[in-house]
Amino acid sequence: MPHDTTLIGTIVAGLGVAFLMGALAHRLKISPIAGYLLAGILVGPFTPGFVADTGLAMQLAEIGVILLMFGVGLHFSLKDLLSVRKIAVPGAILQIAVATALGMMLGLYLGWPVEGSAVFGLALSVASTVVLLRALQARDMVETEKGRIAVGWLIVEDLVMVLALVLLPAMFGDRADDANGAGLLQSAGVVLLKVVGFAAFMFLIARRVLPWVLHWVAHSGSRELFRLAVLAIALGVAFGAAVIFDVSFALGAFFAGMILGETQLSRRAAEETLPLRDAFAVLFFVSVGMLFNPEVLTEQPGPVLATVAIIVVGKSLAAFALVRAFGYKSQTALTISVSLAQIGEFSFILAGLGVGLEVLPETGRDLILAGSMLSILLNPILFTLAVKRIRADEPIEKRPGDVAEEAPEPCNAGVVLIGYGRVGSHIGGMICGRGEGLTVIEDQKDMAAAAREAGATVIVGDATKESILRQAGLEDASTLLIAIPEGIEAGAIVRRARAINPRLVIVARAHSDEEVNDLVRRGADHVVMAERETASRMAERAMLARA
Repeated sequence: MPHDTTLIGTIVAGLGVAFLMGALAHRLKISPIAGYLLAGILVGPFTPGFVADTGLAMQLAEIGVILLMFGVGLHFSLKDLLSVRKIAVPGAILQIAVATALGMMLGLYLGWPVEGSAVFGLALSVASTVVLLRALQARDMVETEKGRIAVGWLIVEDLVMVLALVLLPAMFGDRADDANGAGLLQSAGVVLLKVVGFAAFMFLIARRVLPWVLHWVAHSGSRELFRLAVLAIALGVAFGAAVIFDVSFALGAFFAGMILGETQLSRRAAEETLPLRDAFAVLFFVSVGMLFNPEVLTEQPGPVLATVAIIVVGKSLAAFALVRAFGYKSQTALTISVSLAQIGEFSFILAGLGVGLEVLPETGRDLILAGSMLSILLNPILFTLAVKRIRADEPIEKRPGDVAEEAPEPCNAGVVLIGYGRVGSHIGGMICGRGEGLTVIEDQKDMAAAAREAGATVIVGDATKESILRQAGLEDASTLLIAIPEGIEAGAIVRRARAINPRLVIVARAHSDEEVNDLVRRGADHVVMAERETASRMAERAMLARA
Protein backbone atom coordinates (compact mmCIF):
# COMPACT_ATOMS: atom_id res chain seq x y z
CA MET A 1 0.00 0.00 0.00
CA PRO A 2 1.54 3.34 -1.03
CA HIS A 3 0.13 5.26 1.95
CA ASP A 4 1.77 5.50 5.36
CA THR A 5 -0.43 3.49 7.73
CA THR A 6 1.69 3.79 10.89
CA LEU A 7 -0.89 5.83 12.78
CA ILE A 8 -3.80 3.64 11.68
CA GLY A 9 -1.86 0.48 12.49
CA THR A 10 -1.01 1.79 15.97
CA ILE A 11 -4.64 2.64 16.74
CA VAL A 12 -6.01 -0.61 15.33
CA ALA A 13 -3.43 -2.76 17.12
CA GLY A 14 -3.76 -0.86 20.37
CA LEU A 15 -7.56 -0.92 20.55
CA GLY A 16 -7.96 -4.38 19.00
CA VAL A 17 -5.55 -6.22 21.28
CA ALA A 18 -6.72 -4.14 24.26
CA PHE A 19 -10.28 -5.33 23.57
CA LEU A 20 -9.21 -8.98 23.53
CA MET A 21 -7.08 -8.72 26.66
CA GLY A 22 -9.67 -6.54 28.41
CA ALA A 23 -12.38 -9.11 27.66
CA LEU A 24 -10.13 -11.86 29.02
CA ALA A 25 -9.47 -9.85 32.18
CA HIS A 26 -13.20 -9.25 32.60
CA ARG A 27 -13.83 -12.97 32.16
CA LEU A 28 -11.25 -13.73 34.86
CA LYS A 29 -12.88 -11.07 37.10
CA ILE A 30 -9.77 -8.92 37.39
CA SER A 31 -9.30 -5.25 36.53
CA PRO A 32 -9.49 -4.50 32.76
CA ILE A 33 -6.43 -2.29 33.29
CA ALA A 34 -4.36 -5.44 33.62
CA GLY A 35 -5.59 -6.56 30.21
CA TYR A 36 -4.79 -3.21 28.60
CA LEU A 37 -1.25 -3.26 30.02
CA LEU A 38 -0.74 -6.81 28.76
CA ALA A 39 -1.98 -5.69 25.33
CA GLY A 40 0.72 -3.01 25.31
CA ILE A 41 3.38 -5.60 26.06
CA LEU A 42 2.13 -7.81 23.23
CA VAL A 43 2.29 -5.01 20.62
CA GLY A 44 5.43 -3.45 22.09
CA PRO A 45 9.03 -3.69 20.87
CA PHE A 46 10.11 -6.24 23.48
CA THR A 47 7.89 -9.11 22.31
CA PRO A 48 7.83 -10.89 18.93
CA GLY A 49 5.26 -10.14 16.29
CA PHE A 50 3.68 -6.84 15.30
CA VAL A 51 5.31 -3.77 16.85
CA ALA A 52 3.28 -0.57 17.12
CA ASP A 53 4.86 2.89 16.97
CA THR A 54 5.72 3.79 20.58
CA GLY A 55 6.03 7.51 19.89
CA LEU A 56 2.60 7.70 18.25
CA ALA A 57 1.08 5.63 21.05
CA MET A 58 2.37 8.06 23.67
CA GLN A 59 0.90 11.03 21.80
CA LEU A 60 -2.45 9.27 21.49
CA ALA A 61 -2.29 8.50 25.20
CA GLU A 62 -1.69 12.19 25.92
CA ILE A 63 -4.98 12.97 24.17
CA GLY A 64 -6.62 10.55 26.57
CA VAL A 65 -5.12 12.37 29.54
CA ILE A 66 -6.37 15.70 28.16
CA LEU A 67 -9.93 14.46 27.66
CA LEU A 68 -10.00 12.72 31.02
CA MET A 69 -8.84 15.80 32.91
CA PHE A 70 -11.33 17.91 30.94
CA GLY A 71 -14.11 15.59 32.07
CA VAL A 72 -12.98 15.82 35.69
CA GLY A 73 -12.91 19.61 35.43
CA LEU A 74 -16.53 19.59 34.24
CA HIS A 75 -17.55 18.07 37.57
CA PHE A 76 -15.00 19.83 39.80
CA SER A 77 -15.82 23.43 40.67
CA LEU A 78 -13.36 26.08 41.80
CA LYS A 79 -15.10 26.05 45.17
CA ASP A 80 -14.31 22.34 45.52
CA LEU A 81 -10.67 22.96 44.63
CA LEU A 82 -10.24 25.78 47.12
CA SER A 83 -11.99 23.77 49.83
CA VAL A 84 -9.11 21.24 49.94
CA ARG A 85 -6.18 23.62 49.43
CA LYS A 86 -5.17 23.51 53.10
CA ILE A 87 -4.40 19.81 52.90
CA ALA A 88 -3.69 19.29 49.19
CA VAL A 89 -0.89 21.86 48.89
CA PRO A 90 1.24 21.03 51.98
CA GLY A 91 0.33 17.34 51.84
CA ALA A 92 1.40 16.90 48.21
CA ILE A 93 4.65 18.82 48.70
CA LEU A 94 5.63 16.86 51.82
CA GLN A 95 4.71 13.55 50.20
CA ILE A 96 6.82 14.42 47.16
CA ALA A 97 9.73 15.22 49.48
CA VAL A 98 9.42 11.88 51.30
CA ALA A 99 9.14 9.80 48.11
CA THR A 100 12.04 11.68 46.49
CA ALA A 101 14.22 11.03 49.54
CA LEU A 102 13.41 7.31 49.45
CA GLY A 103 14.20 7.15 45.73
CA MET A 104 17.48 9.00 46.27
CA MET A 105 18.48 6.49 48.92
CA LEU A 106 17.89 3.61 46.51
CA GLY A 107 19.74 5.38 43.70
CA LEU A 108 22.75 6.12 45.89
CA TYR A 109 22.75 2.50 47.09
CA LEU A 110 22.91 1.39 43.42
CA GLY A 111 25.91 3.67 42.88
CA TRP A 112 24.25 6.45 40.89
CA PRO A 113 25.26 10.11 41.23
CA VAL A 114 23.29 12.38 43.54
CA GLU A 115 21.56 14.29 40.73
CA GLY A 116 20.50 11.06 38.98
CA SER A 117 19.21 9.65 42.24
CA ALA A 118 17.21 12.85 42.83
CA VAL A 119 15.57 12.65 39.39
CA PHE A 120 14.78 8.98 40.03
CA GLY A 121 13.16 9.77 43.38
CA LEU A 122 11.19 12.67 41.91
CA ALA A 123 9.82 10.40 39.17
CA LEU A 124 8.57 7.98 41.82
CA SER A 125 6.76 10.71 43.74
CA VAL A 126 4.01 11.69 41.28
CA ALA A 127 0.88 9.62 40.68
CA SER A 128 -0.75 8.85 37.34
CA THR A 129 -3.68 11.07 36.40
CA VAL A 130 -5.45 8.35 34.43
CA VAL A 131 -5.07 5.58 37.01
CA LEU A 132 -6.16 7.76 39.93
CA LEU A 133 -9.21 9.18 38.19
CA ARG A 134 -10.26 5.81 36.76
CA ALA A 135 -10.13 4.32 40.27
CA LEU A 136 -12.17 7.18 41.76
CA GLN A 137 -14.72 7.22 38.95
CA ALA A 138 -15.23 3.45 39.11
CA ARG A 139 -16.25 3.83 42.75
CA ASP A 140 -18.21 7.11 42.47
CA MET A 141 -15.68 8.94 44.64
CA VAL A 142 -14.72 11.90 42.45
CA GLU A 143 -17.28 14.21 44.07
CA THR A 144 -16.77 12.97 47.64
CA GLU A 145 -14.47 14.70 50.11
CA LYS A 146 -11.93 11.93 49.55
CA GLY A 147 -12.11 12.42 45.79
CA ARG A 148 -11.75 16.20 45.99
CA ILE A 149 -8.67 15.88 48.19
CA ALA A 150 -7.13 13.29 45.85
CA VAL A 151 -7.74 15.40 42.73
CA GLY A 152 -6.46 18.56 44.44
CA TRP A 153 -3.39 16.64 45.60
CA LEU A 154 -2.85 15.47 42.03
CA ILE A 155 -3.06 19.02 40.66
CA VAL A 156 -0.39 20.20 43.11
CA GLU A 157 1.82 17.29 42.05
CA ASP A 158 1.35 18.28 38.39
CA LEU A 159 2.41 21.85 39.17
CA VAL A 160 5.54 20.63 40.95
CA MET A 161 6.40 18.39 37.99
CA VAL A 162 5.93 21.30 35.57
CA LEU A 163 8.44 23.27 37.64
CA ALA A 164 10.85 20.32 37.65
CA LEU A 165 10.63 19.82 33.87
CA VAL A 166 11.60 23.46 33.33
CA LEU A 167 14.39 23.58 35.91
CA LEU A 168 16.15 20.34 34.93
CA PRO A 169 17.32 21.55 31.50
CA ALA A 170 18.48 24.80 33.12
CA MET A 171 20.50 22.83 35.65
CA PHE A 172 21.94 20.07 33.47
CA GLY A 173 21.56 21.28 29.86
CA ASP A 174 24.21 22.57 27.47
CA ARG A 175 24.50 25.78 29.47
CA ALA A 176 24.64 24.08 32.83
CA ASP A 177 28.13 25.49 33.43
CA ASP A 178 26.69 28.99 33.33
CA ALA A 179 23.85 28.14 35.67
CA ASN A 180 24.03 29.39 39.21
CA GLY A 181 21.74 29.93 42.16
CA ALA A 182 20.46 33.23 40.81
CA GLY A 183 19.77 31.66 37.42
CA LEU A 184 17.78 28.83 38.96
CA LEU A 185 15.74 31.26 41.03
CA GLN A 186 15.08 33.27 37.90
CA SER A 187 13.94 30.13 36.05
CA ALA A 188 11.65 29.18 38.93
CA GLY A 189 10.24 32.70 38.97
CA VAL A 190 9.53 32.55 35.25
CA VAL A 191 7.70 29.23 35.66
CA LEU A 192 5.62 30.59 38.54
CA LEU A 193 4.81 33.70 36.53
CA LYS A 194 3.64 31.59 33.58
CA VAL A 195 1.39 29.46 35.78
CA VAL A 196 -0.11 32.56 37.41
CA GLY A 197 -0.52 34.14 33.98
CA PHE A 198 -2.31 31.06 32.67
CA ALA A 199 -4.67 30.98 35.67
CA ALA A 200 -5.37 34.70 35.29
CA PHE A 201 -6.07 34.31 31.57
CA MET A 202 -8.47 31.44 32.19
CA PHE A 203 -10.45 33.14 34.96
CA LEU A 204 -10.46 36.69 33.56
CA ILE A 205 -10.83 36.11 29.82
CA ALA A 206 -11.59 32.47 29.00
CA ARG A 207 -14.22 32.32 31.73
CA ARG A 208 -16.27 34.83 29.74
CA VAL A 209 -15.45 33.71 26.21
CA LEU A 210 -15.65 29.89 26.38
CA PRO A 211 -19.17 29.61 27.92
CA TRP A 212 -20.46 32.20 25.43
CA VAL A 213 -19.04 30.20 22.51
CA LEU A 214 -20.55 26.95 23.81
CA HIS A 215 -23.97 28.53 24.35
CA TRP A 216 -23.91 30.06 20.87
CA VAL A 217 -23.14 26.66 19.33
CA ALA A 218 -25.83 24.97 21.44
CA HIS A 219 -28.46 27.42 20.18
CA SER A 220 -27.48 26.60 16.58
CA GLY A 221 -29.25 23.27 17.07
CA SER A 222 -26.44 21.20 15.55
CA ARG A 223 -25.29 18.35 17.77
CA GLU A 224 -22.32 17.78 15.48
CA LEU A 225 -21.12 21.37 15.91
CA PHE A 226 -21.64 21.20 19.67
CA ARG A 227 -19.53 18.04 19.94
CA LEU A 228 -16.86 19.61 17.76
CA ALA A 229 -16.87 22.78 19.87
CA VAL A 230 -16.41 20.81 23.10
CA LEU A 231 -13.48 18.85 21.68
CA ALA A 232 -11.92 21.98 20.18
CA ILE A 233 -12.12 23.77 23.54
CA ALA A 234 -10.68 20.82 25.50
CA LEU A 235 -7.80 20.10 23.12
CA GLY A 236 -7.22 23.72 22.12
CA VAL A 237 -6.94 25.07 25.66
CA ALA A 238 -4.69 22.16 26.67
CA PHE A 239 -2.39 22.70 23.68
CA GLY A 240 -2.33 26.46 24.15
CA ALA A 241 -1.53 26.06 27.84
CA ALA A 242 1.46 23.88 27.00
CA VAL A 243 2.77 25.95 24.08
CA ILE A 244 2.16 29.48 25.39
CA PHE A 245 2.36 29.08 29.16
CA ASP A 246 4.54 25.94 29.44
CA VAL A 247 2.12 24.19 31.79
CA SER A 248 1.01 20.59 31.31
CA PHE A 249 -1.67 19.47 28.85
CA ALA A 250 -3.56 17.89 31.75
CA LEU A 251 -3.61 21.09 33.81
CA GLY A 252 -4.82 23.17 30.86
CA ALA A 253 -7.61 20.71 30.09
CA PHE A 254 -8.65 20.61 33.75
CA PHE A 255 -9.03 24.41 33.89
CA ALA A 256 -11.02 24.40 30.64
CA GLY A 257 -13.38 21.76 32.03
CA MET A 258 -13.71 23.56 35.37
CA ILE A 259 -14.77 26.78 33.63
CA LEU A 260 -17.33 25.05 31.42
CA GLY A 261 -18.53 23.08 34.45
CA GLU A 262 -20.05 26.29 35.79
CA THR A 263 -22.45 26.46 32.83
CA GLN A 264 -25.75 24.65 32.37
CA LEU A 265 -24.29 22.75 29.41
CA SER A 266 -21.69 20.88 31.48
CA ARG A 267 -23.68 17.63 31.56
CA ARG A 268 -24.15 17.60 27.80
CA ALA A 269 -20.48 18.43 27.25
CA ALA A 270 -19.47 15.53 29.49
CA GLU A 271 -21.72 13.12 27.59
CA GLU A 272 -20.35 14.20 24.20
CA THR A 273 -16.71 13.59 25.19
CA LEU A 274 -17.26 10.34 27.11
CA PRO A 275 -16.70 7.85 24.23
CA LEU A 276 -13.43 9.49 23.18
CA ARG A 277 -12.28 9.74 26.79
CA ASP A 278 -12.74 6.01 27.25
CA ALA A 279 -11.03 5.07 23.98
CA PHE A 280 -7.96 7.24 24.50
CA ALA A 281 -7.67 6.28 28.18
CA VAL A 282 -7.32 2.68 27.01
CA LEU A 283 -4.55 3.77 24.63
CA PHE A 284 -2.75 5.32 27.59
CA PHE A 285 -2.51 1.96 29.37
CA VAL A 286 -1.49 0.27 26.12
CA SER A 287 1.32 2.81 25.69
CA VAL A 288 2.58 2.08 29.23
CA GLY A 289 2.69 -1.62 28.42
CA MET A 290 4.63 -0.93 25.21
CA LEU A 291 7.42 0.75 27.17
CA PHE A 292 7.84 -2.16 29.57
CA ASN A 293 10.70 -4.61 29.02
CA PRO A 294 9.88 -7.84 30.90
CA GLU A 295 13.58 -8.78 31.05
CA VAL A 296 14.17 -6.21 33.78
CA LEU A 297 12.17 -8.43 36.16
CA THR A 298 14.71 -11.25 35.86
CA GLU A 299 17.85 -9.17 35.43
CA GLN A 300 17.26 -6.82 38.40
CA PRO A 301 14.66 -8.36 40.73
CA GLY A 302 16.00 -6.66 43.87
CA PRO A 303 15.96 -3.06 42.58
CA VAL A 304 12.56 -3.67 40.96
CA LEU A 305 11.06 -4.84 44.27
CA ALA A 306 12.64 -1.89 46.08
CA THR A 307 11.19 0.53 43.51
CA VAL A 308 7.72 -0.96 43.81
CA ALA A 309 8.00 -0.85 47.61
CA ILE A 310 8.78 2.88 47.50
CA ILE A 311 5.78 3.54 45.23
CA VAL A 312 3.23 1.29 46.91
CA VAL A 313 4.40 1.28 50.55
CA GLY A 314 6.60 4.34 51.08
CA LYS A 315 4.37 6.86 49.32
CA SER A 316 1.22 5.37 50.80
CA LEU A 317 2.48 5.46 54.38
CA ALA A 318 3.68 9.03 53.93
CA ALA A 319 0.32 10.15 52.48
CA PHE A 320 -1.62 8.28 55.16
CA ALA A 321 0.39 9.88 57.96
CA LEU A 322 0.07 13.35 56.44
CA VAL A 323 -3.70 13.14 55.97
CA ARG A 324 -4.14 11.87 59.53
CA ALA A 325 -1.87 14.65 60.79
CA PHE A 326 -4.26 17.19 59.26
CA GLY A 327 -7.08 15.76 61.37
CA TYR A 328 -8.93 13.66 58.78
CA LYS A 329 -10.41 10.24 59.54
CA SER A 330 -8.49 7.06 58.82
CA GLN A 331 -10.98 6.16 56.05
CA THR A 332 -10.12 9.35 54.17
CA ALA A 333 -6.40 8.84 54.77
CA LEU A 334 -6.62 5.26 53.50
CA THR A 335 -8.40 6.33 50.30
CA ILE A 336 -5.88 9.08 49.55
CA SER A 337 -2.87 6.86 50.26
CA VAL A 338 -4.11 4.04 48.02
CA SER A 339 -5.03 6.52 45.26
CA LEU A 340 -1.42 7.73 45.13
CA ALA A 341 0.20 4.28 45.29
CA GLN A 342 1.18 4.24 41.60
CA ILE A 343 3.09 6.33 39.06
CA GLY A 344 2.39 7.22 35.45
CA GLU A 345 2.71 9.74 32.64
CA PHE A 346 4.75 12.47 34.37
CA SER A 347 7.15 9.82 35.62
CA PHE A 348 7.83 8.69 32.05
CA ILE A 349 8.40 12.25 30.84
CA LEU A 350 10.74 13.00 33.73
CA ALA A 351 12.66 9.75 33.22
CA GLY A 352 13.05 10.43 29.49
CA LEU A 353 14.30 13.94 30.17
CA GLY A 354 16.75 12.68 32.79
CA VAL A 355 18.21 10.10 30.38
CA GLY A 356 18.36 12.68 27.57
CA LEU A 357 20.31 15.08 29.79
CA GLU A 358 22.62 12.17 30.75
CA VAL A 359 21.72 12.65 34.40
CA LEU A 360 19.68 9.49 34.99
CA PRO A 361 21.14 6.10 33.96
CA GLU A 362 19.08 4.07 31.51
CA THR A 363 18.75 1.48 34.26
CA GLY A 364 16.84 4.08 36.24
CA ARG A 365 14.36 4.53 33.40
CA ASP A 366 13.85 0.76 33.21
CA LEU A 367 13.18 0.60 36.94
CA ILE A 368 10.69 3.48 36.68
CA LEU A 369 8.82 1.72 33.89
CA ALA A 370 8.82 -1.56 35.81
CA GLY A 371 7.61 0.22 38.95
CA SER A 372 4.86 1.93 36.96
CA MET A 373 3.71 -1.30 35.36
CA LEU A 374 3.60 -3.28 38.58
CA SER A 375 2.07 -0.47 40.67
CA ILE A 376 -0.69 0.08 38.10
CA LEU A 377 -1.42 -3.66 38.19
CA LEU A 378 -1.50 -3.66 41.99
CA ASN A 379 -3.51 -0.46 42.40
CA PRO A 380 -6.99 -1.86 41.61
CA ILE A 381 -6.37 -4.72 44.05
CA LEU A 382 -5.25 -2.31 46.77
CA PHE A 383 -8.23 -0.06 46.07
CA THR A 384 -10.64 -2.97 46.42
CA LEU A 385 -9.09 -3.99 49.73
CA ALA A 386 -9.20 -0.40 50.96
CA VAL A 387 -12.87 0.00 50.01
CA LYS A 388 -13.73 -3.22 51.85
CA ARG A 389 -11.92 -1.92 54.92
CA ILE A 390 -13.75 1.41 54.71
CA ARG A 391 -17.12 -0.29 54.32
CA ALA A 392 -16.35 -2.47 57.32
CA ASP A 393 -15.82 0.68 59.38
CA GLU A 394 -18.60 2.68 57.71
CA PRO A 395 -21.30 0.39 56.23
CA ILE A 396 -22.71 3.18 54.05
CA GLU A 397 -20.66 6.24 53.21
CA LYS A 398 -23.05 9.14 52.77
CA ARG A 399 -22.01 11.90 50.44
CA PRO A 400 -23.45 15.38 50.10
CA GLY A 401 -26.70 14.91 48.21
CA ASP A 402 -27.05 11.17 48.93
CA VAL A 403 -30.21 11.84 50.96
CA ALA A 404 -32.43 14.85 50.48
CA GLU A 405 -31.75 17.30 53.29
CA GLU A 406 -35.02 19.23 52.95
CA ALA A 407 -37.49 16.45 52.15
CA PRO A 408 -40.54 16.63 54.42
CA GLU A 409 -40.05 13.04 55.48
CA PRO A 410 -38.00 10.05 54.34
CA CYS A 411 -39.48 8.94 51.01
CA ASN A 412 -39.05 5.19 50.88
CA ALA A 413 -42.63 4.44 49.96
CA GLY A 414 -41.90 1.85 47.33
CA VAL A 415 -41.16 3.67 44.04
CA VAL A 416 -37.56 4.06 42.85
CA LEU A 417 -36.78 6.17 39.77
CA ILE A 418 -33.42 5.95 37.98
CA GLY A 419 -32.48 9.04 36.03
CA TYR A 420 -33.88 12.56 36.40
CA GLY A 421 -33.28 13.89 32.90
CA ARG A 422 -35.90 14.97 30.36
CA VAL A 423 -38.05 11.86 30.87
CA GLY A 424 -37.29 11.19 34.52
CA SER A 425 -38.07 14.74 35.61
CA HIS A 426 -41.59 14.49 34.13
CA ILE A 427 -42.15 11.16 35.87
CA GLY A 428 -40.81 12.47 39.16
CA GLY A 429 -42.84 15.65 38.92
CA MET A 430 -46.09 13.71 38.48
CA ILE A 431 -45.36 11.24 41.31
CA CYS A 432 -44.19 13.87 43.80
CA GLY A 433 -46.99 16.19 42.67
CA ARG A 434 -49.52 13.62 43.84
CA GLY A 435 -47.83 13.57 47.25
CA GLU A 436 -46.44 10.05 46.81
CA GLY A 437 -43.04 9.02 48.10
CA LEU A 438 -40.22 8.68 45.56
CA THR A 439 -36.54 7.75 45.69
CA VAL A 440 -34.39 8.98 42.79
CA ILE A 441 -30.97 7.66 41.78
CA GLU A 442 -29.01 10.23 39.75
CA ASP A 443 -25.27 10.64 39.12
CA GLN A 444 -25.30 14.32 38.11
CA LYS A 445 -25.37 17.03 40.78
CA ASP A 446 -27.65 19.44 38.89
CA MET A 447 -30.23 16.75 38.15
CA ALA A 448 -30.03 15.49 41.73
CA ALA A 449 -30.67 19.02 43.01
CA ALA A 450 -33.75 19.31 40.77
CA ALA A 451 -35.11 16.00 42.10
CA ARG A 452 -34.50 17.14 45.66
CA GLU A 453 -36.39 20.37 45.02
CA ALA A 454 -39.33 18.33 43.73
CA GLY A 455 -39.49 16.56 47.10
CA ALA A 456 -37.82 13.23 46.33
CA THR A 457 -35.21 11.39 48.33
CA VAL A 458 -32.02 11.48 46.25
CA ILE A 459 -29.17 8.99 46.05
CA VAL A 460 -26.20 10.36 44.09
CA GLY A 461 -24.36 7.50 42.44
CA ASP A 462 -24.10 4.97 39.62
CA ALA A 463 -27.30 2.93 39.44
CA THR A 464 -25.49 0.01 37.79
CA LYS A 465 -23.79 -0.72 41.13
CA GLU A 466 -25.58 -3.09 43.47
CA SER A 467 -24.59 -1.08 46.55
CA ILE A 468 -26.36 2.03 45.20
CA LEU A 469 -29.52 0.05 44.39
CA ARG A 470 -29.58 -1.40 47.89
CA GLN A 471 -28.97 2.03 49.38
CA ALA A 472 -32.12 3.21 47.59
CA GLY A 473 -34.12 0.52 49.43
CA LEU A 474 -34.78 -1.69 46.42
CA GLU A 475 -35.23 -4.78 48.63
CA ASP A 476 -38.48 -3.34 49.99
CA ALA A 477 -39.59 -1.32 46.95
CA SER A 478 -42.63 -2.26 44.86
CA THR A 479 -41.79 -0.52 41.58
CA LEU A 480 -38.59 0.42 39.73
CA LEU A 481 -38.78 2.98 36.90
CA ILE A 482 -35.70 3.14 34.64
CA ALA A 483 -35.77 6.44 32.72
CA ILE A 484 -32.17 6.59 31.46
CA PRO A 485 -31.75 6.37 27.67
CA GLU A 486 -28.70 4.07 27.69
CA GLY A 487 -29.80 0.54 26.84
CA ILE A 488 -26.65 -1.26 28.02
CA GLU A 489 -26.71 0.37 31.45
CA ALA A 490 -30.46 -0.21 31.74
CA GLY A 491 -29.97 -3.91 31.03
CA ALA A 492 -27.34 -4.20 33.78
CA ILE A 493 -29.65 -2.38 36.22
CA VAL A 494 -32.58 -4.66 35.41
CA ARG A 495 -30.49 -7.78 35.97
CA ARG A 496 -29.13 -6.60 39.34
CA ALA A 497 -32.50 -5.24 40.48
CA ARG A 498 -34.24 -8.53 39.69
CA ALA A 499 -31.61 -10.41 41.71
CA ILE A 500 -32.11 -8.06 44.68
CA ASN A 501 -35.93 -8.17 44.65
CA PRO A 502 -37.63 -10.89 42.58
CA ARG A 503 -41.10 -9.43 43.35
CA LEU A 504 -40.20 -5.98 42.01
CA VAL A 505 -42.24 -4.53 39.13
CA ILE A 506 -39.71 -3.10 36.66
CA VAL A 507 -40.67 -0.59 33.98
CA ALA A 508 -37.88 0.44 31.58
CA ARG A 509 -37.34 2.69 28.61
CA ALA A 510 -35.99 1.57 25.21
CA HIS A 511 -35.28 2.94 21.73
CA SER A 512 -35.31 -0.17 19.55
CA ASP A 513 -36.84 -3.64 19.28
CA GLU A 514 -33.45 -5.14 20.18
CA GLU A 515 -33.34 -3.15 23.42
CA VAL A 516 -36.92 -4.15 24.23
CA ASN A 517 -36.11 -7.84 23.78
CA ASP A 518 -32.91 -7.54 25.82
CA LEU A 519 -34.60 -5.78 28.73
CA VAL A 520 -37.47 -8.28 28.81
CA ARG A 521 -34.99 -11.16 28.71
CA ARG A 522 -33.10 -9.67 31.66
CA GLY A 523 -36.24 -9.37 33.77
CA ALA A 524 -38.15 -6.17 32.94
CA ASP A 525 -41.93 -6.47 33.31
CA HIS A 526 -42.86 -3.58 31.01
CA VAL A 527 -40.72 -1.79 28.40
CA VAL A 528 -41.81 1.49 26.84
CA MET A 529 -40.34 2.16 23.39
CA ALA A 530 -40.40 5.91 22.79
CA GLU A 531 -40.62 5.73 19.00
CA ARG A 532 -43.45 3.21 19.11
CA GLU A 533 -45.47 5.29 21.62
CA THR A 534 -44.89 8.44 19.58
CA ALA A 535 -46.06 6.72 16.41
CA SER A 536 -49.22 5.43 18.14
CA ARG A 537 -50.12 8.87 19.51
CA MET A 538 -49.52 10.56 16.15
CA ALA A 539 -51.64 7.95 14.36
CA GLU A 540 -54.44 8.45 16.90
CA ARG A 541 -54.31 12.22 16.37
CA ALA A 542 -54.45 11.73 12.60
CA MET A 543 -57.53 9.47 12.84
CA LEU A 544 -59.29 11.89 15.19
CA ALA A 545 -58.61 14.77 12.82
CA ARG A 546 -60.13 12.83 9.91
CA ALA A 547 -63.18 11.70 11.87
